[in-house]
Amino acid sequence: MSEKSRYLAISEHGLIGDLRTVALVGTDGTIDWYCCPAFDAPSVFASILDADRGGSFELAAAVPAKTKQFYFPDTNVLITRFFTEDGVGEIQDFMPVEDELHRTDRHRLIRRVLCVRGSIPFRARVAPRFDYGRQPYTLRTAGDAAVFESGSLSLALTATVPVERDGQDVRADFKLREGESAVFALDHVGSGVEPQACPHAEAEQQFGATVAFWRRWLSASRYRGRWREMVHRSALTLKLLTYVPTGAIVAAPTTSLPERIGGERNWDYRYVWVRDAAFCVYALLRLGFTGEAEAFMTFLTERANLCCSGSSGPLQVMYGIDGRTDLPEHELTHLEGYEGSAPVRIGNAAADQLQLDIYGALIDSVYLYDKWGRPISSDQWDRVCELVDWVCDNWDQPDEGVWETRGGRKNFLYSRLMCWVAIERAIRMANRRGLPAELPRWREARDTVYRRIMTRFWSPTRHAFVQHEGEDVLDAAVLMMPLAKFISPTDPKWLSTLDALGADLVSDSLVYRYDPQASPDGLRGEEGTFSMCSFWYVEALTRAGRLDEARLAFEKMLTYANHLGLYAEEISRTGEQQGNFPQAFTHLALISAAFNLDRALG
Repeated sequence: MSEKSRYLAISEHGLIGDLRTVALVGTDGTIDWYCCPAFDAPSVFASILDADRGGSFELAAAVPAKTKQFYFPDTNVLITRFFTEDGVGEIQDFMPVEDELHRTDRHRLIRRVLCVRGSIPFRARVAPRFDYGRQPYTLRTAGDAAVFESGSLSLALTATVPVERDGQDVRADFKLREGESAVFALDHVGSGVEPQACPHAEAEQQFGATVAFWRRWLSASRYRGRWREMVHRSALTLKLLTYVPTGAIVAAPTTSLPERIGGERNWDYRYVWVRDAAFCVYALLRLGFTGEAEAFMTFLTERANLCCSGSSGPLQVMYGIDGRTDLPEHELTHLEGYEGSAPVRIGNAAADQLQLDIYGALIDSVYLYDKWGRPISSDQWDRVCELVDWVCDNWDQPDEGVWETRGGRKNFLYSRLMCWVAIERAIRMANRRGLPAELPRWREARDTVYRRIMTRFWSPTRHAFVQHEGEDVLDAAVLMMPLAKFISPTDPKWLSTLDALGADLVSDSLVYRYDPQASPDGLRGEEGTFSMCSFWYVEALTRAGRLDEARLAFEKMLTYANHLGLYAEEISRTGEQQGNFPQAFTHLALISAAFNLDRALG
């Protein structure tokens, strides 16, 4: 069997979750990624990273079938429909969202199977592989439940149809006629949580409650523009990537899905990047989700504490969803990787890098929240001042940059741009609210950064702003220059840069981050176009007044979403989604581009 036929395309998945963790459900009905009880916990099902050793929860028609997958309207309840010669059936996949008052930590995952027409035989197989397949487990039956027990985690499977043991796994073969249904429920048990059946009536009630939860949440959206369906799907996806206990939002819920098939660009994204901060707060507040913006702001400002200052500065690039700072990177050599794309990594060594742009992202998010959300506290302002003072002293040094390169530190334009943003936004807050600040010192530093960018990062040869000092390499990160209000979007130098980027890095509206051959990043191989940058490009065109180009680029980009409106990190030369899936940054950039383009079109 060929390598590729053992794996569904990354894009052939939908996402369900309970605001603490998620599961990926393939269009074939298989759950091939699930970590319990949290996003960054070791996996239970990971066959997307190793078809043989990763573990999965298979559930599908037992006869040849065509499938179609969609979300129940305005929710994160996923429907996978099977069309066979003798009937039509569907699986309703969802995870009930527990509120804090009635929280049990059951993390129940419900798979409700219905026969809509005719009759269909179904087959299920539950094969967990705990701790990325490294930890042994036992299987025991307890009444109507099958309990899988490992050293660190226990899960109980209950079903309304007979199940039988198959080695250390469980399987079921059953037939449903029109109007009949079956329910499978997988629960996290232990620590006072006992196995508990999920009869038909309860599954029906939980389905209704979960639908109502998501629709009630989405009803707070203020977006009424042209691309409402895609914007609201992006909002629902961002909410799924939220860890409610702390307000953290993960960059993506997966690890090591490759940026290039067979390559080594495989990273763990189940953490919180400070860089996402301003985009998150901007998108959430623009749509009207002030509670989520406030929770994320609280998480971020609690991290902004100089007591943990080290060689990489007072902030880390990323944090665990619980705020922890220790994220050691390891390779799981026993897993082959998606379509043989090794290595599989957990943890992320980029947490220890110096990336100066994160200070601009954080302080810009504070500025936006202070302006559109709620005025920040005096303690938060004190932390902002400490960070700005640090940026004034440290902006002019090489770092690893926004793309977290592993080819050595350089003087990147984007890093200096966002240092300018950090200082400039703090000055705005101080002036607007009369807050105490060392304004003369801040203004001097801000102006020095501005002049450095305008003189040393402008290439007369390329007629464009370039990636870093000393070379003429282009970088899509400079698209943030007008978006961050550093330069007028109609400045001749910027319009020349936009044209240069369009000629060198844009392919039919899709945007590459940079050319790794021209600017070595310490890693082998090529990568696809970066979906976030494609939406930045749309916004830059919009602000430059090139609205026809912007709308065409935006609507082309929408056609590269998967069947559910979800995006991975990158798009390959052949149009396939690559990288971790779905990626929060892409959906944030989509919301921002849609909002600004819609407003410009009137």
